[in-house]
Amino acid sequence: MTITRSETLHTLHIGDSGPKVAFCHGVFGQGKNWTTVAKALASGQEPTYQSLLIDMPNHGRSAWTDTFSYESMADQLAEFLEPHAPLALVGHSMGGKAVMNLALRYPHLVERLIVVDMSPVHYHGIRQFNHLVDAMTSLDISNLPDRRTAEEMLESQVPERSIRQFLLQNLHRENHPEGPKWFWQPNLDMIAANLDSLAGWEGPDGPPYDGPVFWIGGAQADYILPKYADEMRRLFPRTRQLMVKTAGHWVHSEAPEIFIPAIRRFLDQPNHNGVAVTGAR
Repeated sequence: MTITRSETLHTLHIGDSGPKVAFCHGVFGQGKNWTTVAKALASGQEPTYQSLLIDMPNHGRSAWTDTFSYESMADQLAEFLEPHAPLALVGHSMGGKAVMNLALRYPHLVERLIVVDMSPVHYHGIRQFNHLVDAMTSLDISNLPDRRTAEEMLESQVPERSIRQFLLQNLHRENHPEGPKWFWQPNLDMIAANLDSLAGWEGPDGPPYDGPVFWIGGAQADYILPKYADEMRRLFPRTRQLMVKTAGHWVHSEAPEIFIPAIRRFLDQPNHNGVAVTGAR
């Protein structure tokens, strides 16, 4: 595993050989959340794949920005990924909208696309992430003794233990002479100020993306619904879809035994030129 840092995006590189696949996480995620998937793709059956696990802007160890838009996020990704292109892209939630925007605006960079539990629509009335932002910003970390205490403090607002632990991966500690200091890695203020934009979708003008697209979603979530199908097909006509009955929004971590074989099958299949994904090696 190697670490690559551009001026803006922090990235883990897993795998020694094979085509490259870039992974883009959702709100409050980090590139390392894809480690289990990346290691599975890097070993076992042939072909193996190299994975670029990207910390998205304002998350993990990547740089913060003053404003938010999916267009600017796609621009940052395109600049970073161009030396590796064309390659397969995987995006979950916020990352899903970012890679959809990128594929529509920079189709020459994208060999194929995997969108995880997200549609190219504006989600009016979905308040889940508002609640999580409120929980994180209201947590008093100024005199926090340890991470376990932080989890106990979050429990009343975030009763699901798996989601609490997901949020707390963003809580980090630095040692100072006067004692440890805790801080949140994500740019919480910017995220809180742009929740409507995060839920939104403004697709670029232009032709649809004509490469193969695989939607994989959690049937227990509300992000991929039949009413969104027409827009999905209009923008991405070469699409296929899998809904995992047992999973919610974080389908890749909730059902890896289904998710990993499914995306491997898609990656292994020939593309529209009749050859398997090649990408930069």
